[in-house]
Amino acid sequence: MRTREGGRIVDEVAVIARVRAGEPEAYAQLVRAHTGIALRAATALGAGADAEDVVQQAFVKAYCSLGRFKDGAAFRPWLLAIVANETRNTVRTAARQRTLAGREAAFVEAEPLIPESVDPAVAALERERRAALQAALGKLSEEHRLVVTYRYLLEMDESETAQALGWPRGTVKSRLNRALRKLGRLLPDFQPREGGDEHG
Repeated sequence: MRTREGGRIVDEVAVIARVRAGEPEAYAQLVRAHTGIALRAATALGAGADAEDVVQQAFVKAYCSLGRFKDGAAFRPWLLAIVANETRNTVRTAARQRTLAGREAAFVEAEPLIPESVDPAVAALERERRAALQAALGKLSEEHRLVVTYRYLLEMDESETAQALGWPRGTVKSRLNRALRKLGRLLPDFQPREGGDEHG
């Protein structure tokens, strides 16, 4: 396949053959030829300010996967599939981190829903429990922390949690069980409330 980019014609098959034959510097021709379209794709898919990082990472992954690239196939669609995947991962991770960090911070910093009439010692104990829970959550793996946060701190039901995390429901259930067992060891008095209940 020949690609015209920036007025130059790149013989992709020849360039890929050279890279596979031990000339990694030839890969720069493919990078130059496809950077524009890759950036446009990443931006269109929602990478925003991370578009350049996404594209750079996609080129690295494509380079590492050239051994699996099918001879005679077009490089551009294959590269753009990698760009799309990288963008999805980056956007999902960034959104999840922003959401999780923001909600976890709000959960810890928000005044607990404790009536002012309550004994100050009880209020102090509740704040202490929240801080202990936050510290224990910090000791869990990211997957376990996410599933507990969505399920109990954000009070999402199982299907909402699965949708938010992009996991099958069975995965949510098994990871949640493991996470709760770990939390139980870290916080013997941790009793999760069922999410999604209406109070009132």
